[in-house]
Amino acid sequence: MVMNGNVTEEMVYLRPEAFTDTSTHYCPGCTHGTAHRLVAEVIDEMGIRGKTIGVASVGCSVFAYNYFDMDFVQAPHGRAPAMATGVKRVLPDHVVFTYQGDGDMISIGTGEITHAAARGENITVIFLNNTNYGMTGGQMAPTTLPGQKTTSSPNGRDVELQGFPVKAAEMLATLDGASYVVRRSLHDPKNIRLAKKAIRTAFETQMRGLGFSMVELLSICPTNWGLNPVESLHWMAENMVPYYPLGDYKVHPAVANLRF
Repeated sequence: MVMNGNVTEEMVYLRPEAFTDTSTHYCPGCTHGTAHRLVAEVIDEMGIRGKTIGVASVGCSVFAYNYFDMDFVQAPHGRAPAMATGVKRVLPDHVVFTYQGDGDMISIGTGEITHAAARGENITVIFLNNTNYGMTGGQMAPTTLPGQKTTSSPNGRDVELQGFPVKAAEMLATLDGASYVVRRSLHDPKNIRLAKKAIRTAFETQMRGLGFSMVELLSICPTNWGLNPVESLHWMAENMVPYYPLGDYKVHPAVANLRF
């Protein structure tokens, strides 16, 4: 901004205290960074950094522990919910969350996430859905859309041969142990704000001892989609959001009316 002919600077961005001063390894435009910031902001605003433990998955988010200035552990592929279960049971006064992608959580980890939710484990899951195996080359994932081309489905996903995509939020919401299951998106500012509120509510669900909570975040993968970041955001809005409808799939009455 300019004042009396002098150029001064106005602070418009501060790195959350829950973040480390580390350069990102994510591809340009990847919304993993957006999701990380939302989680960090919520942790700061709730004042829980000193008693929060994150569990990193295997996939693009494998280095999540580099970016969060708090206790973190690394789980084997797909086993983050199992590790989070153990951590939470040993340290019930801590806030425990997993950070997982679709290749990790809804492929090799399907059994782990399903039974953690069925048991009503008092943990929080942040689930990034970008419809492919991002880290290993963009292969077809359980969430790949019908007809979507990937490196392992170059002609597009054929549902007659490869089945239909797994809708994680809808599936987990049917389990009695799940208390808060929602889907949000990271494709524009409005939905990013709604995603942050959902993450806060998920942590509140855990802190109130209500059981399993999961926030699914539709995310982009410009590199493997073969699009630039802006094109990827449009593609997500036009293709992913209609197939994976945004909304609340299960909300415990105790957190239904929270306002932040």
